[in-house]
Amino acid sequence: MTAIKPRAEALPRPNEKLEKGRFGTTLPKTYGFTIVAKVIPGREDTVRAYGHTVEKLIRDQPHALAPLALHYLRWVLFKDGNTTWFMYIGFFDTDFDKYVEDAVMLFKQAGVNTIFEQLEGFPTDWKENPAAFAKFAREHAAQPFMEYAEYPDLTAMEVVKALKVKQSLSEMLDQMQ
Repeated sequence: MTAIKPRAEALPRPNEKLEKGRFGTTLPKTYGFTIVAKVIPGREDTVRAYGHTVEKLIRDQPHALAPLALHYLRWVLFKDGNTTWFMYIGFFDTDFDKYVEDAVMLFKQAGVNTIFEQLEGFPTDWKENPAAFAKFAREHAAQPFMEYAEYPDLTAMEVVKALKVKQSLSEMLDQMQ
């Protein structure tokens, strides 16, 4: 078995070729993005309520977001004067195009809306037009200049599988005592 070594990379990477995807380039290659956008005035409480909605969804259906292959998701609200900003930070195992398509499909199937509807400039036709959703994400993307990964190149599913093996082994050893 090869050792998993942490990796840090200054971005953009030298000589990184931009490939064309369905909704623009296939970047980010790191399979994650950060979006920063203005919240529509007066909708801050609605944005915060989405946190409780997702918490309940995952409590009731632990694998509801599985199609997104998420490693990590964080939402932040912050103020700059009278303007409230929303920051979305997500890391996932698919490419950007697939993530957008899967997110749109997931929300449509669940019959729910997205938190992004509370942001200025988000397209109202996003459910029928994933390209518009992707365009908004790209236009509001905060480009990273450095990323670090403790376990690069491992998918969330591989991490979960390894943890299940560890738990099973631990239970087996406990029974042997």
